[in-house]
Amino acid sequence: MALKLEQGKTARQLVVEKEKRITDAIHLKPTDRVPIICGMGYFPAKYAGIPSSAAYYDYNAWLAAYRKTLVDYHADMIFPQGFTPGKALEILDPKNLRWPGHGVDPYMGHQSIEIESMQAEDYDAYVSDPSDYNFRIMLSRSSDGLAGWAKLPRLSSVGGGLGAQGLAVALTDPDVAKALKVLQRTGRELRKWQKRAAKFNKMMLDCGFPQYFQGSAGPPFDRISIAMRGMRGTMIDMYRQPGKLLAACDRLLQLALEAPMPRPNEFGNIRIFMTVTRGSDNFMSRAQFDIFYWPTFKKLVTTLIERGGTPCVFFEGEFGSKLEHLLELPKGKMLARLDTTDIHRTKEVLKGHMCIQGNVPSTLLQAGSVQDVKDYCKNLIDTVGKGGGFILSPRSSTDEVKPANLRAMIDFAHEYGVYR
Repeated sequence: MALKLEQGKTARQLVVEKEKRITDAIHLKPTDRVPIICGMGYFPAKYAGIPSSAAYYDYNAWLAAYRKTLVDYHADMIFPQGFTPGKALEILDPKNLRWPGHGVDPYMGHQSIEIESMQAEDYDAYVSDPSDYNFRIMLSRSSDGLAGWAKLPRLSSVGGGLGAQGLAVALTDPDVAKALKVLQRTGRELRKWQKRAAKFNKMMLDCGFPQYFQGSAGPPFDRISIAMRGMRGTMIDMYRQPGKLLAACDRLLQLALEAPMPRPNEFGNIRIFMTVTRGSDNFMSRAQFDIFYWPTFKKLVTTLIERGGTPCVFFEGEFGSKLEHLLELPKGKMLARLDTTDIHRTKEVLKGHMCIQGNVPSTLLQAGSVQDVKDYCKNLIDTVGKGGGFILSPRSSTDEVKPANLRAMIDFAHEYGVYR
């Protein structure tokens, strides 16, 4: 049965219109109305009356919940919580993740857990040979089932006939064999997921939603602070061994710039998802930002833009003291999504230079009234939306918001956010 889509238009018509509306807003061109981007997360579970764990254990229910939500909530683009096979995660059992139905209540969202998978004395080993370090050391510390991976020989020693023999002997070690088996079992489950992921993506197109991101990238400092050393370890390193921390940031930047660009979508766009987390005012001063964060982040963003990418950056937390830095980035070539940063001051600083996305509080969507939501959105559209270069969006998670409030935010933008 054909889906009933907004305004009686075909899915294809909606995809083309929404893609152009978002692209024009980012490039600071005139649009017919204020665009809307909405991260859906686990909200479809609440809306459809199913547990969040369906995103990991009940593909059909999750697909149906998302289809129902997308038909009823007419944003221009969404950031979805796709389906991830819980069985694969259970086999791998990563130390840094708990998800609904496995370590977390089935009706809640997932939780990321920081671990120091890189030790303070490991900087030289990482910088000199990141491929070997990631393959043997980082993997072995990411899961108890992969601990034996550390017994493998260095990748640089595996070459020619003798190297192959050494690798063959290592693979017979019981701990190494166990780790290999864990990876193979995980891989078989993930292969099943690939077809389901394609079906999920097609469902979004069938509902009239363009693909939001074509790729992702991470600021080098955040890669270290979140995924390698952890916040505690990185903050200590800023004082005890700043030179080694900076060297690792430079190495990560080099690796990022050596990676191929994602393929553009059919419209020629390459939107790249990024977050700025530890660069916020909540974690470091402006002086520290200038030393440890900005140089590699700026180089990464500008290079991606030069290569045809459109960085879509979520500035988590408070970024007010560093807004002027963004004027150093190319005009009309990226999207800045705000969390708690004062969006009105941001408009004053970045007007005519960068498109702003934000920043309806999740607390308002969760605990306010429909009228409260409309009043807040009206203020944003009247002030930040004036002159264009603005995309309406929730501040952060929508997992627990009231369905009526989320609908009010989206529908009000359709009705009131028209440029005349």
